[in-house]
Amino acid sequence: MTTEATPRSRRRVVLARTLTVLAGLLVFVALVLPDEIDHVTPAGFLAIPLEALLGVVVLLALPARARGVVALVAGAVLGLLAVLKLLDLGFGFALDRPFDPLADWSLIRSGQEFLSESFGRAGAIAAAIGVGLLALALPVFTALAVRRLARVAGRRPVPARRAVLAAGTVWVVLAAFGVHAVPGVPVAAWNTSAIAYDHATQLRADLADQAAFARQSAVDAYRDTPGDQLLTGLRGKDVLVAFVESYGRIALEDPRIAPQVDAALAEGDRGLAAAGYSARSAYLTSPTAGGASWLAHATFQSGLWVDSQRRYQAFTGSDRFTLASAFGRAGWRTVGVLPANRRDWPEGQVYGYDRVYDARHLGYQGPYFSFGTIPDQFSLEAFQRAERAAPGHPPVMAEFDMVSSHAPWEPVPPVVDWATLGDGSGYDGSAGAGDSPSTVYDREIDRVRDDFARSIAYSIRTLVSYVETYGDDNLVLVMLGDHQPAPIISGTGAVAEVPVTIVARDPAVLDRISGWGWQDGLRPDPTAPVWPMDGFRDRFLSTFGPQR
Repeated sequence: MTTEATPRSRRRVVLARTLTVLAGLLVFVALVLPDEIDHVTPAGFLAIPLEALLGVVVLLALPARARGVVALVAGAVLGLLAVLKLLDLGFGFALDRPFDPLADWSLIRSGQEFLSESFGRAGAIAAAIGVGLLALALPVFTALAVRRLARVAGRRPVPARRAVLAAGTVWVVLAAFGVHAVPGVPVAAWNTSAIAYDHATQLRADLADQAAFARQSAVDAYRDTPGDQLLTGLRGKDVLVAFVESYGRIALEDPRIAPQVDAALAEGDRGLAAAGYSARSAYLTSPTAGGASWLAHATFQSGLWVDSQRRYQAFTGSDRFTLASAFGRAGWRTVGVLPANRRDWPEGQVYGYDRVYDARHLGYQGPYFSFGTIPDQFSLEAFQRAERAAPGHPPVMAEFDMVSSHAPWEPVPPVVDWATLGDGSGYDGSAGAGDSPSTVYDREIDRVRDDFARSIAYSIRTLVSYVETYGDDNLVLVMLGDHQPAPIISGTGAVAEVPVTIVARDPAVLDRISGWGWQDGLRPDPTAPVWPMDGFRDRFLSTFGPQR
């Protein structure tokens, strides 16, 4: 009996110690896990978490029965904070900003659609299930881990207090000297408490911002302007506002990206000049980065700074006078072209569009590219046939989403002869020219940058080719980026500036903006003016309104 019991008891001891070590490791990782993607390195985990030291002190001061309850609650809270950190990391990777607990839950659907288009429906469902299970399991396991560690410390209070005293002394010394394992990550850490505080502060600020945004929305110099006093300088013109996805300033200034984009812009300048067109360019500061393009569209159209999903929901629930509404009141037919959409978009009524063309209305029968999208060139051709081809058509204002440069930037469609587009089936075989979108994030970063540059160059060449092919004296193009690309391309903390260009053949159009200080050509240089994107609407309406 004795010889059989001894190995069994040893196994139990080994198992118990292993579980304790794993519990300690889980709690440690949950406490020191950074919330910024740049800090997720092995050195970023070299930290002594202050919360752990204080937690041991508090738990040892409690009676045994209360200790277990408090440990479970504290562990669950720690798990929830760890989930919050993971959300911050995900939003930082995609949008270069932390997660907003008040409004960002509504972005889950958009994220699911992106995964589905990029990795397939099965992959998206598997990812959603995995994330859901992690969000549920992490608080449970951290609660159990903290309770186990509390029991161990309670059985050996003297060694536990000595360990806390020693570690606390080291923590104070490291804090006094400001020791960092990596920039921005002190070894004497308390980032979990700081993150909790920051998000609590953010919630209070968000609630206050709702009232502030409502007050701003109520002030509008153009809401009651009669139609005959709007956009008089553009009468009879077709105005195409083209948002080029992810066309940020980095596309012009990063030496690893700019050569391909510069070549497309220079080629475009030559082609437009040969066709009698001129261009003026500058920069706008976008309210978003990495994604959430709709925030930029809303800001540009509304003249409000729509930098959060919460503000976007407030905007779409209002009757704010938009740029499209101004064109509509002044007699234009207004349309939105959204090739990436495959469902009804009620927000089109908020913007004031007479018609919305999404993927279901463009007649495309070819293969999808990149983010499950129709090639920009085909979408422009479908718009041309539907709205501008008929002789004597009413003037049209269109906002067009150029989505071929949407992540994951591969494969990129070719620019083809407009006459050969047909129903898009001629693209068959072209989609296989590059790798599957699902492989993008496994590539070397230089390859990803090259894919990004090629996609931006494609969208620019497509727009220029459209103007050369279908333009006339009455076409005006406003081409701009919506936001900088994801941090995988732009890095974290990049300026949120995007190029903006106005192209026209009629010299009277560009004469109107001569006082803006914008630069000649499609490419603004580093000294070009930078405007906030929410200032464009009023400046545009004033410039192209009646001249006093």
